[in-house]
Amino acid sequence: QVQLVESGGGLVQPGGSLRLSCTASENIFNFNSMGWYRQAPGKQRELVASIDVGGTTNYSRSVKGRFTISRDNAKNTVYLQMNSLKPEDTAVYYCHVARYGDDYWGQGTQVTVSS
Repeated sequence: QVQLVESGGGLVQPGGSLRLSCTASENIFNFNSMGWYRQAPGKQRELVASIDVGGTTNYSRSVKGRFTISRDNAKNTVYLQMNSLKPEDTAVYYCHVARYGDDYWGQGTQVTVSS
C-alpha cells in the first residue's frame, strides 16, 4: 500500500503563492505518473497537473502558466508550485499516483484563496 503525505496548503490572498508537497512511501520511479487533483465544494474532482515517469507534464487549461509541477526523485516527493492564485483555485487538493492500473490518493490539503 502506497502512503502519500501532503503538506503546504493554507490561506492566501489573491495573487499570492503556495507550494504543495506530496511525499510517497516508496521510490517514485515505481509510479507511471504522479499528479495533483482538486475538488471544490459541490464540484467534481478535477485534474490540475501531472508528471509521468519520463518527466512529461500536463496541466489543466485553468492553471497553465500559473502552476508548475515538479518532482525530487531523491526525496520521493512531487511539488505543485501555485502562483497568481485566484479565488476560484479554492479547493481541497489531492496528491495522486498511478501504478500499473492502481490509483493511490493522499488525504487532501485545503487551499483557500481569499482576501
